[in-house]
Amino acid sequence: MDLTPVSSDLTTLYWVISEVSLPDIDHGYFIHSPATVAEHFREYGAVDVDDESPGIVFASDGGGLLFAVATSGRVWRSTTASWFDDFEGAAMSVQEFLEQIGQRITDQS
Repeated sequence: MDLTPVSSDLTTLYWVISEVSLPDIDHGYFIHSPATVAEHFREYGAVDVDDESPGIVFASDGGGLLFAVATSGRVWRSTTASWFDDFEGAAMSVQEFLEQIGQRITDQS
């Protein structure tokens, strides 16, 4: 079994919330519950993100794109709706990722 360390940013996020469902923002944003993240990790394992350490998928959008956080704290977005295709940088941290979603909420208001 792959023992990928969990980003401290992700751990902190889950101390504050369990999951988030924002289906009306852009195509939708969904931060998965810790149980869902663990289940997906057991089923699919970690994802390869560029030259960084493996990432753990913790969120998705309504179009099926996945968001993973590497142990560095950087957030990556899948380029397709697949666990096995390429991932590209989405945010420098979980906090920045959440701020981007917050800005989208503000822009839609």
